[in-house]
Amino acid sequence: MTIVQIPGRFNGPPDSGNGGYVAGRLAEHCDEDTVTVMLRNPAPLDTPLRLEDGKLFDGERLIAESRAGAFERDVPGFVPHEVAKTAASSYATNDMFAQCFVCGNAREDGLRIEPGPVRAGVVAAPWTPDESLPIGAALLWATLDCPGGWSVPGMLDRPALLGSMTAAVLDLPEVGEPCVVVGESHGEQGRKIYTAAAVYGADERLLGHAEHIWIRLK
Repeated sequence: MTIVQIPGRFNGPPDSGNGGYVAGRLAEHCDEDTVTVMLRNPAPLDTPLRLEDGKLFDGERLIAESRAGAFERDVPGFVPHEVAKTAASSYATNDMFAQCFVCGNAREDGLRIEPGPVRAGVVAAPWTPDESLPIGAALLWATLDCPGGWSVPGMLDRPALLGSMTAAVLDLPEVGEPCVVVGESHGEQGRKIYTAAAVYGADERLLGHAEHIWIRLK
């Protein structure tokens, strides 16, 4: 048994952990290169959680579970930094996600990844990691979360939450390295939405990529 705690800084919704970061914390305890994490319930913040056999519990409530994963789609292609910077300038200010650690535009201590459209179904944003955060696999999983969601048309009108995420981290960026995160929409089926994301380093090397299933809220 391992105890995992999600610090309050790493929220998605105001009172629970960012889905990508929570999934990344589970993935750090897996031996596989590619991991799928299914999110079952919101992860409480600043609370000791029990990790057993790939399953994360808050008391007896199942928060998330992990298994070996496999990708079904091509990796979203590289977007030049200047193109991503221009795209991010059109990021819509919103109250619903303003406090999210990854994409919240009201968070001075967040990642401030603010994806904007590059072309139909593709968004991108620049991201430069700083020294205030340990740069590890869980942080890369977090960067790969929200850009997938923002590639989906109508996310503000019909919000969705992350249901599952498959990801692989190939390399880590340096502090101060100008990176680019790309999100790509892959359609919907009922309440399920399918997306992918990738994060690239300054030399266009692929740092990590992910696929997501989002669930539209009723």
